[in-house]
Amino acid sequence: MLDYYIGLMSGTSLDGADGVLVDFSGDKLRVVAAVTEPFADSFRAELLALNTPTHNELHRAALAANQLAAVYARVVKTLLIEAGAQGITPEHIGAVGAHGQTVRHQPQRTSLDAEGAGYTLQLNNPALLAELTGLDVVADFRSRDVAAGGQGAPLVPAFHQRIFGRADSTVAVLNIGGISNLSVLPRDGEAPVLGFDCGPGNALIDAWCLQHTGQPFDAGGAWAASGKLLSGLLASLLDEPYFGQAPPKSTGRDLFSLAWLAEKLQPFAAERPEDIQNTLTEFTASACIAGVTGYGKDSKELIVCGGGAFNRHLMQRLQAGLPSLAVTSSATHGLPPLQVEAAAFAWLARQAVERQPGNLASATGAAGPRVLGAVYPA
Repeated sequence: MLDYYIGLMSGTSLDGADGVLVDFSGDKLRVVAAVTEPFADSFRAELLALNTPTHNELHRAALAANQLAAVYARVVKTLLIEAGAQGITPEHIGAVGAHGQTVRHQPQRTSLDAEGAGYTLQLNNPALLAELTGLDVVADFRSRDVAAGGQGAPLVPAFHQRIFGRADSTVAVLNIGGISNLSVLPRDGEAPVLGFDCGPGNALIDAWCLQHTGQPFDAGGAWAASGKLLSGLLASLLDEPYFGQAPPKSTGRDLFSLAWLAEKLQPFAAERPEDIQNTLTEFTASACIAGVTGYGKDSKELIVCGGGAFNRHLMQRLQAGLPSLAVTSSATHGLPPLQVEAAAFAWLARQAVERQPGNLASATGAAGPRVLGAVYPA
């Protein structure tokens, strides 16, 4: 059985594609190479537009999927060049795990029959990616979990347990991408692993920053830190029924969209943009803190990954709201924040090739463990 797998991830932040080549041969995984290719502004805008119903969207979605496959293929090519310098050839690669770009996430069933099943949709063209790379590709990871009655998300808790779980204490892992998701990893044998989406991560913060500063993200949270908290706006943002739902649950841009934000901001149109940025950052922190205190209160540490781990102001707000936990970056545990999600999909590809389950029913709500993903041979 081959031990090297590639993972490709482009998340709800819509900032680019992350790729890693992972060696699973040892007791601990080893990232052999890592590459990120940012999305062109025009491509990012098209993906954002396709998150909501739009003109001629089926044709545009198909073209965007082809463009994403081309980006993925360039990432794979660069990874293989770096791997080749270490004597690792394409023949050593078990498969490429390609998540795709989520543009719809509606996992809730509308009835008990098959026609009422939920769905989740990731733009991708894995057949084209297999053609371009000459490697086996595993894709469409989420739909089998949804078919089994699950949310299709989050899928990373099983991976988090493998690399961050401890025998002697409970650990929480928080991924802050466009949407934030939490994994609670109980110490060995105590309880099932729990995982769910907390709510918005960087999606609204980044969108507001781009609109008012022209920058794609608030570097270090400095702009947010320059503003003040608008308590009335924060209360309005948190007054969303999603936050009252019990796990398993998942969400996305379908709910926390720019239209949702615009409606919430109407009574606050006269407020300073930096104060709204401060409040949006506090909103993300509050949703994450509520998830940890509600379901991971026994945790000794909160390990943060994703782009949000680089937002110093956000990390400080998390620590202030969770004084009994050590809030740390995943980098302190050997895996940089922007490599965790991609590595997870390398692991999920390996699980699929070996016909092993990739989901945790305790996290997604599926009827049971399922082998996730479809294989597209080279």
